[in-house]
Amino acid sequence: MTPRLRRPAWAGRNYSLLTAAAVVTNLGSHGALIAAAFAVLDAGGDGGDVGLVAMARTIPLVVFLLIGGAVADRLPRHHVMVAANTLNCLSQAAFAALVLLGEPQLWQMMLLTALGGTGQAFFSPAAEGMLLSSVTGDQASRAFALFRMAMHGAAIGGAALGGALIAAIGPGWVLAVDAVAFAVAGVLRAFLRVSEVPERAPGGGMLADLRDGWREVIGRPWLWTIVVQFSVVVAVIGAADAVYGPLVARDSLGGAAPWGLALSAFGAGTIAGAFLMMRWKPRRLLLAGSLCVFPLALPSAALAVPLQLPLLAAAMFVSGVAIEVFGVSWMTALHQEIPEDKFSRVSAYDWFGSVSLVPLATALAGPAETAFGRDTALWGCATLVVLMTAGVLCVPDVRRLTRRTEQEVARSGAEETGSADAEGAAGRLG
Repeated sequence: MTPRLRRPAWAGRNYSLLTAAAVVTNLGSHGALIAAAFAVLDAGGDGGDVGLVAMARTIPLVVFLLIGGAVADRLPRHHVMVAANTLNCLSQAAFAALVLLGEPQLWQMMLLTALGGTGQAFFSPAAEGMLLSSVTGDQASRAFALFRMAMHGAAIGGAALGGALIAAIGPGWVLAVDAVAFAVAGVLRAFLRVSEVPERAPGGGMLADLRDGWREVIGRPWLWTIVVQFSVVVAVIGAADAVYGPLVARDSLGGAAPWGLALSAFGAGTIAGAFLMMRWKPRRLLLAGSLCVFPLALPSAALAVPLQLPLLAAAMFVSGVAIEVFGVSWMTALHQEIPEDKFSRVSAYDWFGSVSLVPLATALAGPAETAFGRDTALWGCATLVVLMTAGVLCVPDVRRLTRRTEQEVARSGAEETGSADAEGAAGRLG
């Protein structure tokens, strides 16, 4: 008799539901991103209008992220996630209806996309906090690697499926599928159990919660320096990929198809990197992760030369592997070092650092090309990645932070609690 497959002990109920829901939403949302662009173009818009719709999503994401983190650490995180999924479902359903039933106006598409960005701002910190709290034990890094591999696989599949469906049935139906995906994911997340999550003491208000989260970030040099590093790294890579990459592909590689293949190579690299991290457990988490940020400069350098497609695809693949080594190491460090009741606030500051400079970088990419030339601008992107990463490696805590066993983490937490209790008693006696 064939033995029944059993999920690993570390893949508990919450983890499994979160992974399944993430796969569903990534399948829908990555196709919907393409569909939104084509909906704008089909309505008579141009590239500038596509950029305005994309910007309409990013601005509320930046504005509400920190508030979303504070809310997620104050309320049950799964309630915040379900509410955000509901907002995303309704906004995408309205967007789909506008496209299917008539000619949507640019302001309408921008408004609905902004609602989607608002939902994402509240969802992301809550989701990361819930994921971090769903995993215990020494297999945390393996769990995070599998989660990221599932997400990336769904993203690649969703983009490919979305492109095919847009060609076959039009962008409106793809947006409708995304709305259904948000509804399904919301139902899955409604079944998350929070009884095992430690109760969080009520905070002193929204501003007090934000200050508390800020102190948690600024008090850990390894944390705030890497957040600052990635605010620059993500911005310049975003500018290179979104602005310069398509232009180089048009002028030197033969058009959009080669660029699509290069991006697919990056996606394949992320899956390979996550697969690697399911087996590799570097002792010095952030040292290994930060060293793997250097290869993220390769795609910009390859575009600056420019290299032909096989070498460009190789550079993209290597950078995909590298970002996953960093990503899993980073999540493991947060899981190990940050108190559970502050997961979402710290995640919000992390997300804020990663997305806050992206609109500025993409807006400045064109003027930088005009002022310095495209090749120089791309070399500048690569140089900034290298310099920011070298700077982070100068921080002793980044080089020294080590992976700890579950027993070591528990012992450290008990010592911190005992120290806090002693300080509180001394304060009362004083």
